[in-house]
Amino acid sequence: MPQAAPGRLQHLLQSQVPLRDFTTWRVGGPAEWFAEPADLAELQALCAWARAEGLVQRSLGAGSNLLIADQGLPGLTLCLRRLQGSQLDGSSGLVQAQAGEPLPSLARKAARGGLGGLEWAVGIPGTVGGAVVMNAGAQGGCIADCLETVQLLDPQQPYQLLELDARELAFAYRHSRLQVEDWIVVAARFRLQSGLDPAAVSARTSANLHGRTSTQPYQQPSCGSVFRNPEPHKAGQLIEALGLKGRQIGGAQVSPLHANFIVNVGDATATDILSLIALVQDQVLHGHGLALQPEVKRLGF
Repeated sequence: MPQAAPGRLQHLLQSQVPLRDFTTWRVGGPAEWFAEPADLAELQALCAWARAEGLVQRSLGAGSNLLIADQGLPGLTLCLRRLQGSQLDGSSGLVQAQAGEPLPSLARKAARGGLGGLEWAVGIPGTVGGAVVMNAGAQGGCIADCLETVQLLDPQQPYQLLELDARELAFAYRHSRLQVEDWIVVAARFRLQSGLDPAAVSARTSANLHGRTSTQPYQQPSCGSVFRNPEPHKAGQLIEALGLKGRQIGGAQVSPLHANFIVNVGDATATDILSLIALVQDQVLHGHGLALQPEVKRLGF
């Protein structure tokens, strides 16, 4: 049992917090310990406390593209969505953003500043930190296209920040080196195309958002796309061709609107979702001879 946290952390730390309230799928059991740091100093202090107590640490952003086990998570779970803020330089195209900055907000802000390169990001319900870790992308664009550097915190040495060049992150389709490291993204710097017409960039950004919201189930709890596209094929088309739209296990359903989305239509559990993912994978393997790979990050399994 961890010792009492220092006084400055007691107001941050909570126990047995339901993590379903912090994921876009609205599933997940309780965190043994949970905190939402408001700044870097609080994040560092929390990591130092957890390290001293020998606790496992995990960090969340917006909780999208994430499936948390029904039994919850041991150790300390950190939600970084309060670490927000960004600065844009319209002349150089440099953008500095904190890890918890919502990606859609950053895309809109860049468009208003006449900066191009994030128009694709407006419909992704995640944070900058999560997007960097997953190399998020849509409509032909991805984080790796415009990221310059990332600032990182090592939970084992929380008071020594690291800065890596994007070329050091081993970016690939929906993958980065950060998925296999314990580092926490604190901030990221992007270089966008400068000197563009703000109205034109904003129009492209809005068109991208409309294209996503009109074809994807944005009004229901989901994680975003469940499976990676096995290029040149599209996962949604493969699933739809097998008549799996609407297939349901418990409260988890293959969306009738877009087959690469699994939505929570009631009181879905993580077990329901995992079972439906496995069913879809099995059907696609037998029906098309292709093995679908989930792009969803799983915690606690």
